[in-house]
Amino acid sequence: MTNTQSTSAGRDPSIEDSHRSQSTQVDEADDFYDPGAADLADRLSLKRIEGIRTDLEDISEVEYRTLRLERVVLVGVGGSSLTTQEVQRSFSELRLLAETAGSTVLDAVMQTRAHPDPATFLGRGKVEELAELVSIVGADTVICDGELTAAQLRNLEDRVKVKVIDRTALILDIFAQHAKSTEGKAQVELAQLSYLRQRLRGWGESLSRQVGGRASGGAGIGGRGPGETKIETDRRRIASRISKLKTQLKHMKAAREVTRASRVRNNIASVAIVGYTNAGKSSLLNTLTDGGVLVDNSLFATLDPTTRRSTTPSGRVYTLTDTVGFIRRLPTDLVESFASTLEESLGADLLVHVVDGSDSDPSGQVEAVREVLASVDAADIPELIVLNKMDLVDHPTRLVLASGFPDAVEVSVRTGAGIDALRERIEQLLPALDQRIEVMIPYDRGDVVDKIHRHARIESVDHTTTGTHIVAYGDSHLAGGVADYQVHLLGASTPS
Repeated sequence: MTNTQSTSAGRDPSIEDSHRSQSTQVDEADDFYDPGAADLADRLSLKRIEGIRTDLEDISEVEYRTLRLERVVLVGVGGSSLTTQEVQRSFSELRLLAETAGSTVLDAVMQTRAHPDPATFLGRGKVEELAELVSIVGADTVICDGELTAAQLRNLEDRVKVKVIDRTALILDIFAQHAKSTEGKAQVELAQLSYLRQRLRGWGESLSRQVGGRASGGAGIGGRGPGETKIETDRRRIASRISKLKTQLKHMKAAREVTRASRVRNNIASVAIVGYTNAGKSSLLNTLTDGGVLVDNSLFATLDPTTRRSTTPSGRVYTLTDTVGFIRRLPTDLVESFASTLEESLGADLLVHVVDGSDSDPSGQVEAVREVLASVDAADIPELIVLNKMDLVDHPTRLVLASGFPDAVEVSVRTGAGIDALRERIEQLLPALDQRIEVMIPYDRGDVVDKIHRHARIESVDHTTTGTHIVAYGDSHLAGGVADYQVHLLGASTPS
């Protein structure tokens, strides 16, 4: 007690002022809210922890679950035409997917054969080798780099004695973890149900309802049931749920079309950011718009489209939309489920295609993205290649990229290099403002003056006694919108 009193009595006023100043700075910092940082904190708080997995045990008819991180072995089948680099690239991507889903990768098995085995995906000898490896390393899950049929999944599980999932199920699990919005969750659920409907299986004897009499080793009189009605019931319920989800997504699509129509009506140019997953699309959106969108160094961090307002160096307003990332062999069910989201790309005036310049195969990324864009009829939209993460690229690689993508803009979102050049390039590729407009706007119509300033390139402004006289260059939509105030229209001509 004495020590506390002496400490209080001996306080230095300058120290108190310092503490007060620091407290004020903290309070001011607390007033700043970054939605992206908050979303990232929430996601990190839900990351699976080492040693944690959901394991089910039946003890005295009560379910007990112990938690342990899933320990997985990767499995792949490649043709003899694949190079060593292609095999390594495929496994590296599968490893990243598994780690993003929250697993610990213990080992990997690759078999070279023309086609996967129709019964077990791998050949008989390789399956026996895999079963032995799983037992030795203590894995509890096998992840196959391909899309397996229900028979392949069941047969492989029977032989290796642990859970088996394929690449599609792994990606769906990641999407389910990252979906936040109502629409995103509905799209993921639709893809999951479409995938599951073709792979329903009966687990255990409880689903084997139809059995014979005692002579055939059955349960005898009273043991005969209607058959596998549980699976049939599940299929009907899944079909009903799919129908409801599609109806919900149609309504959500209609609401988005209203918003898009409003942008078109107001003559606002639109730019969509597309690209391979984890190429830096969300980071670029934040840099160009101060959008506060979640940024995470993981695959498929962004599922929900985000639209933000941005301006060109000359002040022209346009919208910038961040879209879901793509990946090689993206599951068909996912593409179909996210079709409404991908339509944001279809309605854009320009696609900013972000490519990870530090990746070992940037050309493969570009091809994978263009393949998905072609599937939603967005292949004909003007495209601007943006090579990101160039601060991680050495000089020889820069020369190779410059040769492969001669019209690309090289940037580093992390350091800010090349961003100004990108802004100028976007302005050049937006729809041209080649319509000369000369109008006299009354002083009580400031909204029209603001519209012209936002969507046209101003040549001159003169404030007269009757109103604001403006000469500007815009497109035909803007010219039609201000036709009531038109003084003189020279027609379509490109300004010098």
